[in-house]
Amino acid sequence: MSGPIKSVIWFDTLARGDVALVGGKNSSLGEMVQALAGAGIKVPPGYATTSDAYRAFLNHNDLVTMIAETVAELEDHKISLQEAGRIIRAAIVRGDWPEDIRAAITTAYEELSERAGVKEVPVAVRSSATAEDLPDASFAGQQETFLNVRGADALLAACRKCFASLFTDRAISYRKVKGFDHSQIALSVGVQQMVRSDIGGSGVMFSIDTESGFDKVVLINAAWGLGENVVQGAVNPDEYQVFKPLLETAKLSPIVEKKLGEKEQKMIYAAQKGGETRNVPTSKAERLAFVLSDAEILDLARQAVTIEAHYGQPMDMEWAKDGETGELFIVQARPETVQSRIDTGVLKSYSVTDTGEEIVRGLSVGSAVTSGRVCLIEHASDIERFVDGSILVTSTTDPDWVPIMKRATAIITDHGGRTSHAAIVSRELGVPAIVGTGDATHVLHDQQEVTLSCAGGDEGVVYAGSATISVEDMTLGDIPETTTRVMLNLANPAAAFRWWRLPFDGVGLARMEFVVNGAVQIHPMALVNYDTLTDQDAKERIGALTRGYENKPDYFVERLARGLSRIAAVAYPKPVIIRMSDFKTNEYAELLGGHAFEPDEENPMIGFRGASRYYSDRYREGFALECRAIRMLREEMGFDNVVVMIPFCRTPEEADRVLGVMAENGLTRGEKGLEVYVMGEIPSNVIRAAEFAERFDGFSIGSNDLTQLTLGIDRDSEELAPLFSEADPSVVWMIETLIEKAHAAGAKVGLCGQAPSNDPAFAKVLVQAGIDSISVTPDSFLAVKKNVAEAEG
Repeated sequence: MSGPIKSVIWFDTLARGDVALVGGKNSSLGEMVQALAGAGIKVPPGYATTSDAYRAFLNHNDLVTMIAETVAELEDHKISLQEAGRIIRAAIVRGDWPEDIRAAITTAYEELSERAGVKEVPVAVRSSATAEDLPDASFAGQQETFLNVRGADALLAACRKCFASLFTDRAISYRKVKGFDHSQIALSVGVQQMVRSDIGGSGVMFSIDTESGFDKVVLINAAWGLGENVVQGAVNPDEYQVFKPLLETAKLSPIVEKKLGEKEQKMIYAAQKGGETRNVPTSKAERLAFVLSDAEILDLARQAVTIEAHYGQPMDMEWAKDGETGELFIVQARPETVQSRIDTGVLKSYSVTDTGEEIVRGLSVGSAVTSGRVCLIEHASDIERFVDGSILVTSTTDPDWVPIMKRATAIITDHGGRTSHAAIVSRELGVPAIVGTGDATHVLHDQQEVTLSCAGGDEGVVYAGSATISVEDMTLGDIPETTTRVMLNLANPAAAFRWWRLPFDGVGLARMEFVVNGAVQIHPMALVNYDTLTDQDAKERIGALTRGYENKPDYFVERLARGLSRIAAVAYPKPVIIRMSDFKTNEYAELLGGHAFEPDEENPMIGFRGASRYYSDRYREGFALECRAIRMLREEMGFDNVVVMIPFCRTPEEADRVLGVMAENGLTRGEKGLEVYVMGEIPSNVIRAAEFAERFDGFSIGSNDLTQLTLGIDRDSEELAPLFSEADPSVVWMIETLIEKAHAAGAKVGLCGQAPSNDPAFAKVLVQAGIDSISVTPDSFLAVKKNVAEAEG
């Protein structure tokens, strides 16, 4: 005869090798308690029932044969999936506990309560399947979780429900798809002391970027209250991203993204006893406040790095903040199952043209683009009417929706963040999705033809009608090495992480004005002069955008620095050349509040732009904010790989004035490793190159403007377009002369204009001229790299 089974095991005696005994979730909790407590990882105390206890429960209630027969009837199509699941779950919930297992569970609960100093400690009761959270299979969310369970009777009832949840419709379907034998899967129940996140906050974090797989950032989602709303996608949470390599320096704050979520509701404890929770609306103050402070964001990110290093692979974690003590706890950790398994040798690049009107936007999942017909389903009870191959539009999804999510071309939801159920499942299925749109179910309708684009980075857009979609496979295996540095032109912070796998040599041009336009939206002088603005409409809109900023200019500095930091992060520690703002006056005027601060010009292209603005009383205070953003980026966040570049600098005397204003604002060339470049885009930059080289560390040739001003052609003129050529001998002479003079003076020269991107063969001209670096758009990187290698060969 076999001896008595072990029904309950405390977390502090478990390790990750105990999956067969207590499932992936509970073995991982035990691993962290045992191995990482000394490294600052806090896991709430608790224990797990064993797989032996589950099997003993089934045997005690004569359920093994009944389950096998019911599954056989399902496979023979004698009963439906819904009927099979209902029969098995009902039988398990009605079952009686073997006395020894009942005693083991309740005795451990009493001990946990005693340790907590509470008569009946509230616990989280979570299912942990013995085949879950494996690198090639994610059972996330398929079994049930019960929160705020109090008392032995409520705990035993919750444990039965967890056992029963091994046979939800979604779990039965998933096991069949993955080829798991139902009889070989067992279930452990984790009983864990609740963290008072009902009066604090909670969420999910990944140790890599979930969309691009960029492995140097931690992604954190956060909402008020208990964490189920974030996991299920019932709220649009805050989103934070932290750059991992700079976390090691204590004084730095490398938070590269802080996005405020709506957080419309929060899950709290219900007043009555017995394991109840309820959702309540959040206050206006809660919606307008970040759940975590910067210090807490950095703390969680460091914990993610510690856990990832211990497990030796990217991780998906859940965390909770105790509202009474302020402590941060890790309540789950499992392997990340999507990006870590993607073929890294091929990079797919999607583009979309001929789009219709934009209808709605939200957070993108994946990078694909697809067109199709909308199938709008607002309630799970209507799932059966889903049309295969349609674009599923719904408010939010939970695991019950998985069977139809597999059959969708794409998915759009009103609610949810990048770590919600809809996002995680879409990612695993390889189905593009846009989540957290807010109102997709209101503005889209059944059978509407739309195009869903996730090609623009973090934000996804839904357009009316069918658009033209292009897909390019970029093979990364056979890229030649070159002496000439080939860098990237990056303007969109939201899409920057997508290119991290390309072996580029840095960023040769990051356009500040693109970030101002997208992330800031407000004219800096309107923020400086906010109190005296006379345009009341603009003032109200500025007030709404800058909520939470007592000092309005701080909004500009922080938003600009964080936007630029994503570009700086993807190249770190390689150089990232950031061009200070180079809007023309008509473009500045279009920023919110901008018309009051910009002159009307007949020809803005060669008017009040670039360097001339920075020392002018019209814009000097605005430029000071740009300088503050660069200082924050370099000194507070730690991106000392950032190089500053001055555009449209007409004379060396003007350069002196600009460098003086920069120094007044804490940016002195040569101090703290700061390099300053100048654009080579005006003939005077070539003619007086030696003098410019005394004042700057390098030149970056802007071939568009240099061609325009050399040939006297408006680059936007359709009539003169046939004459506009960067390969014109006079333009080539300008480039060759600038390179020669700059090198003689010890300065570096790169080119960041469009010419090599539009015509990769032009790269050969540049190599022959002795250029130090060429900066191109990501889609032309491989072609230019090959052309450079041939020219050098």
